[in-house]
Amino acid sequence: MKSSQDNQREIYDSSKRGHPAWEELKGVFRYKDLVFQLIRRDLVSRYKRSVLGIAWTMLNPLGTMLILTIVFSRVFSQTQAYPVFILAGLIVWNFFSQTTQHCMDSTLWGSGLFGKIYLPRTSFIVSSIGTGIVNFIISLVPLLVIMLFSGVSIRPSAIMLPIILLLLSFFSLGVGLLLSAYSVFFPDIAQMYTIFLMALMYMSPVIIPEEILAGVMNGLLLKINPLFYLIKLFRLALYYGEFPPISLLLIAAGISFAMFIIGWLVFTDNSDRFAYYV
Repeated sequence: MKSSQDNQREIYDSSKRGHPAWEELKGVFRYKDLVFQLIRRDLVSRYKRSVLGIAWTMLNPLGTMLILTIVFSRVFSQTQAYPVFILAGLIVWNFFSQTTQHCMDSTLWGSGLFGKIYLPRTSFIVSSIGTGIVNFIISLVPLLVIMLFSGVSIRPSAIMLPIILLLLSFFSLGVGLLLSAYSVFFPDIAQMYTIFLMALMYMSPVIIPEEILAGVMNGLLLKINPLFYLIKLFRLALYYGEFPPISLLLIAAGISFAMFIIGWLVFTDNSDRFAYYV
């Protein structure tokens, strides 16, 4: 006679498995504690040997802002409160560049576990975005200080920051998923991406004001650059103190969520093969 334990034994039927994208999404929510632990590990490992600790997250953009201000303040002297202008662009740029690069690194690091134990493949990438969100929030502290000293007041439009951060996170997550999926098969992508980032930075209004870039190729460089819309949203809310127009929000939201869906589908469709390429 079969025991009750045998009757309750769970049998896995691969034919009943849902779409990989949906199964992966459920897995991330089921393993949310793992994601939080990965975020904690990233933050601890990054700062545990640093004398400045987490303060480095604030001093890094400040140091870059200081150098860029000294170099470009005379060139773009017509831009008011140029240090605030620079720092606002750098915070958005650093979030995107650091999280997308970390997504690739963490996927390559964790791919060795994929063939040994079950865990959501996207957990490493989602944790990279979570770490970026923490660093983003910390980076707002020096920005607010520089705004205070530059005479740029914080206006009600600042309440748009959570929405802007959400859109930036989904866009960066989508790009990170896409890059991570292909970097497992083609490791050279990680090296090429650093060159691409350098070019993209000068195509984005991080250092150079939007008015100048708008005169290049009749503004085509800005129109085809997704980061332009996200940087503009952030600057409107804090630097200019204006509520973004609905049209700009819809464009940024469309780009961000479309990028996330594409990245998620590509990653989950290929994740089962990752263990064979490590």
